[in-house]
Amino acid sequence: MALFRSEDPPSPGDIPVEAPPPSDRPTTAMLKADIDSGRTGDKVEHYDVGMAQLGTCDEVAGTPPTLERIALARETEAASRKARAMADPHGSRWWVLPGFAGFIVVAAASMGLALWLIP
Repeated sequence: MALFRSEDPPSPGDIPVEAPPPSDRPTTAMLKADIDSGRTGDKVEHYDVGMAQLGTCDEVAGTPPTLERIALARETEAASRKARAMADPHGSRWWVLPGFAGFIVVAAASMGLALWLIP
């Protein structure tokens, strides 16, 4: 039996997704894979379970997205390497949350000390 840490995402959230290659006939599934792979810089690089795939509501409404609109979305949603690096939650900014917690503790201790010293 495998042991999991509490921060491990449950399956299928732990499935890594690779960005699909460029295509002359893009699909909404390719756009979703771009998002899930981290290519857009919106989220971490893991599969995101969705009840309805992208474009489903448009199709039901009778206006499915055209190939040109999907291609435009794939092109404009792609983030630069710098933006993708900044969106990485496990990157070089690991110190932010402990720093914030430390600031809260120091602020609370300072206020408590100030109130204690006031006659």
